[in-house]
Amino acid sequence: MHNLPTMENTSRDPSVPHLPKRRDVLLGLIASAGPGWVWSADVVGLLRAGGCAVLLRHAETVPGTGDPSGFKLGDCATQRNLSSGGQVASRRLGEWFGSRGLQPVAVRASAWCRCIDTARLAFGRVQVFAPLNSVFNDRVTLPDQTQQLRQALAGLKDGEFEVWVSHQVNITTLSGEYLAMGEGCLLNRQGKVMARLQLA
Repeated sequence: MHNLPTMENTSRDPSVPHLPKRRDVLLGLIASAGPGWVWSADVVGLLRAGGCAVLLRHAETVPGTGDPSGFKLGDCATQRNLSSGGQVASRRLGEWFGSRGLQPVAVRASAWCRCIDTARLAFGRVQVFAPLNSVFNDRVTLPDQTQQLRQALAGLKDGEFEVWVSHQVNITTLSGEYLAMGEGCLLNRQGKVMARLQLA
């Protein structure tokens, strides 16, 4: 977050009511999500109200783009996987949810190991959900996958939320947001972004 100018060194007429600095107001709108993260809104209230999904990009991986040549689903040794930092960050994110009594009714992930591991380390459980699968090497199925995700969003119930772990291309197509690894956003039933989870 950029430092914002203040008026600390400027004399003030004592008859004028004191107003909070802009930086203080901004910080008051941000709920800390743990070491290294900030939410852009009061996401706890939104999650408890339900009818929404936390859409996460998998946590930080070892260096690389896509997957090695000849990778196979179901064989993590052939894929680009989470780094040790990504594993730690996943656990900490799950701790943030747990410490606030926030339990998703479902935790869904792409079939890629880096997404499954992000979800499992954070929440201890995961269901593979094909519409979240990577389309990095072939985007032919992306429109159908996105439509299935929109249908799943529309079916979310009040008082409940889900967590979905996917990949950058899928997330950007669905939400319009570009997320770094380990970041996320909160979508309502209409697919509108209500909050963003960003690296601090």
